Amino acid sequence: MLLEWKTGRVVDIINETSNTKKFFIEIAGTESFDFHPGQFITLDLPIHEQKNKRWRSYSIASAPNGTNIIELVIVLLHGGAGTNYLFNEVKVGSEFPVRGPQGKFILPEELDKDLFLICTGTGIAPFRSMIHYLHEQKIMHRNVHLVFGCRKLSDALYFKELSQLAIDEPNFYFHPVFSREENVPEGSYKGYVHQVYEQLLAEEKDPARFYLCGWKNMVDEAKDRILALGYDKKDIHLELYG
Repeated sequence: MLLEWKTGRVVDIINETSNTKKFFIEIAGTESFDFHPGQFITLDLPIHEQKNKRWRSYSIASAPNGTNIIELVIVLLHGGAGTNYLFNEVKVGSEFPVRGPQGKFILPEELDKDLFLICTGTGIAPFRSMIHYLHEQKIMHRNVHLVFGCRKLSDALYFKELSQLAIDEPNFYFHPVFSREENVPEGSYKGYVHQVYEQLLAEEKDPARFYLCGWKNMVDEAKDRILALGYDKKDIHLELYG
């Protein structure tokens, strides 16, 4: 059963980094837009005559909060019709059809294993939603490791916020990784995400579930490396971007 299209109205836009923006979208026709952390929403943008070439899907970066406003964090893609429209044409007050929530990239019903949330760039969006949900709803969980890769500190989405959450939320650990930053902040790593989760798993190989989100090359490599460590493919969950 397909979900109906609703009207989404942009109520705020924030320039987050040199090439990413946060879009806050109000969903018409409901007082509370309910979704599971990790799900996505589809936008129907006026960029093509064919319907399926107008649709762009983005993970929801905010946690369910009882309102009808959601947050998306979007990176500008060179030559991308959808992101060029969003960055150059859309303003506060702009409206377009939206459909959702959709997707099965969500937390397990039982949080009985450690979680490794591995991502790069805007792939952090569904994990931010999950972590805030666990924190705000005071849900008990085992260790949650968020391994987040980007080039430089200036690219690190939600860096201060997630660093603070690692202090405030028991058993949540934030592991930022920078591939091109000369002076990485204390508690961060220089390099790529793969070396970080492999190091963590080498220290203590407990039963775990893995959630991978980002561009296909990173996700494919992470999946292969995790399988090589002896974990089962049923414990690996993927969300591909692009």
